[in-house]
Amino acid sequence: MDLARKIFRIFNKLFMVPMFRLGFGPFMGNPITGYIMVIKHIGRKSGKQRFTPVNYAIIDGTVYCIAGYGVKAHWYMNVTARPLVELIMPGGAISASAETVTDPQLKLIAIRQIFRNAGFAGFFEGYNPYTASDEVFKKTLERCPVLRLRPTGIGSGACDPGGRLWISLTVITVIILLLFFA
Repeated sequence: MDLARKIFRIFNKLFMVPMFRLGFGPFMGNPITGYIMVIKHIGRKSGKQRFTPVNYAIIDGTVYCIAGYGVKAHWYMNVTARPLVELIMPGGAISASAETVTDPQLKLIAIRQIFRNAGFAGFFEGYNPYTASDEVFKKTLERCPVLRLRPTGIGSGACDPGGRLWISLTVITVIILLLFFA
């Protein structure tokens, strides 16, 4: 396991997952730091409940995410083995059924939006997700599968990508931090 993957794993386990489970998901997402949800899934070997934070996009009422570390990512193998999951999103939790997207055009649309929604992390691949060509994204798609998470029904809430609640939450958070540390 490379260093970046270890760092993400520790950060996710000790910070992101607890924050979402405590209901602080709306404070975690904005266009700068990115929009994140937590996938609650069952381990394919252990049978234990697992939590994995991922960047996501909502397109036509369906949620999409990518497995950044490819098909060998443990969470991806868990979700493909047991596709019934729960998504802890900034606006609330929903149940969903996961499937790997095979349509090349849909994969391209989804990955472009996911990287745009990822904030600064969207630039970690070494390109600008707002200006990169389809060919650049296709190279990422060669190693990163796209998952479609079909809920029974969903709408983009104020805390999800495209919403505006992030502005007031960010301002309130900054004020609280300034008061706390002043």
